[in-house]
Amino acid sequence: MPANGDLDPLEAFRNQVKEALEAALEAIGIDEEPVVLEKPPQGMGDLAFPCFQLARRLRRNPVDIAEAVASKIAAQGMIDSVKAKGGYVNLNVNSESLARAAISQALSAKDRFGAGSAKGVRVLLEHTSVNPTGPIHIGRARNPIIGDTLARIMRKAGYDVVTEFYVNDVGRQVATMTWGAKNLTINEKPERDKGDHRYVPFYREAHRRCDEEPEVLEEVDALLYKLEHGDSEAVGMNRRISETVLEGMMESLHQINIRIDGFTWESRLVEDGSVDKVISKLKLSDFCRESEGAHHLELESFGITGRDTRWVFTRSDGTSLYTTRDLAYHLDKFTRSDVAINVLGEDQKLGMQQLAAALEIIGSDRKPETVFYAFVSLPEGRMSTRKGTVVSLDDLIDEAIERAYEEVRKRRTDLTEKRMKEIARIVGLGALRYNIARIQAEKQIVFKWEEALNFEGSSAPFLQYAHARACSILRKSGSRLREDSAEICSRKLVNHHERELIKLVAALPSVVGECADTRRVHALAAYGQDLAGQFNQFYRYVPVLKAEGDTRDARLALVEASKWALRNTLDCLGLEAPEEM
Repeated sequence: MPANGDLDPLEAFRNQVKEALEAALEAIGIDEEPVVLEKPPQGMGDLAFPCFQLARRLRRNPVDIAEAVASKIAAQGMIDSVKAKGGYVNLNVNSESLARAAISQALSAKDRFGAGSAKGVRVLLEHTSVNPTGPIHIGRARNPIIGDTLARIMRKAGYDVVTEFYVNDVGRQVATMTWGAKNLTINEKPERDKGDHRYVPFYREAHRRCDEEPEVLEEVDALLYKLEHGDSEAVGMNRRISETVLEGMMESLHQINIRIDGFTWESRLVEDGSVDKVISKLKLSDFCRESEGAHHLELESFGITGRDTRWVFTRSDGTSLYTTRDLAYHLDKFTRSDVAINVLGEDQKLGMQQLAAALEIIGSDRKPETVFYAFVSLPEGRMSTRKGTVVSLDDLIDEAIERAYEEVRKRRTDLTEKRMKEIARIVGLGALRYNIARIQAEKQIVFKWEEALNFEGSSAPFLQYAHARACSILRKSGSRLREDSAEICSRKLVNHHERELIKLVAALPSVVGECADTRRVHALAAYGQDLAGQFNQFYRYVPVLKAEGDTRDARLALVEASKWALRNTLDCLGLEAPEEM
């Protein structure tokens, strides 16, 4: 429900349709039939009730059933018309009622338009959580963008969301970097004087030497052992280096409007005994096996097959693995949340299946939800942090702003240099975030500059320009909105372009709610494109500033409502909403 207490107008229509259909089905002698609604093709209606499943059960013609049901529904309230066609009951919303409700909500709620009432559900959403061994690269950039966008959408929908970064400061990769920083002298100058870039050369060289020099690998393993057993010098140095790298990562994320609420350090779970408690429980399990001093769980009975049935949770020297510590972390998460959500790469699917089995084995009745995403790759192939073949997020940000500046400079010669650079920053970073958020998480992205920074069609600049255009119209109008704006909109906004725009404005609360509940951010990006496209159609074919009297006032009210719908969509996507471009 919207935050202002009024029912979402499209949800009110849906509820009325369900009630009318239930009554109609009962009237023709069909009881206890669930009402499942669909979105019909363009021009067929606003909601449709298919009768085919019902026809199979009753052994009747679906066309006949649809006609019988439609004949029992009257056009009243939010329902404007009811028609049976091809086995469907198609229903249209009453345009006047929808305009009155949607415009009223948008104009009164403003930046809260589209928001849901507080649900009283605590959500801990973990995202990014990359190893603190170097800069975030484009291959993993989907993680923070999907995570932050989902958090924004869920907050808008009424969930109490906290975002968190799990810092892997105990693992082998971080120990390798710490060994390199302590033992190597490297003259290679980083491209940026930031923590994440500063330590990359040490990590790469130390990793190479681990592969080639057994004695170096032994020293790294010894450091790892010290970290797991609370050696103050090792833990302190490792923590300082990790904090420096993490600071550089956060600088990168801040540039694309991502801020993380909290951090859980893996070393804390080792130091406070959480990991030891988990290991003790696992060792007592009937699924525990020991081999040459190492311990593992046998997970074949949990649907895991092949070599993956062995889930190792301690090495032969007694040290834990990342997966063991991750299990302790999830138990900690469950004490602080009602819903725990992880944003993870698709390569973690097996790991999450094993984690769920381990949670069941130690008696937990909770499991995390996971949003998996496919990786981003370059046209020439995969990237590797270890080999240094990466495009970092910082590189991507610089390129995005530079290309956006060239576009702004070509289009807006009337602006000062300072203003052009500011617009270029807003547009470039928006293009970067939107290009990743708009693709369904499960689908792979082959990263191409020309697509990421496309300024036409399915892009952030397209949405941002629609918002800027709405702001420009309102500035030029020189008018204040009337108290009865919603009422005159219900009477005066009657043409096709106006009514279609009203429907899209009215849809924002439902879209936000659905995206939050299904944990899918790309649908909001698609909605934004539809909204911006319909607003452009309205602007092109419907005069606003040249209209007169009530018609002008009603159209200005629709522009204002559209502005808030666009702005709030952009905000949920983590994009700035410029008032000029």
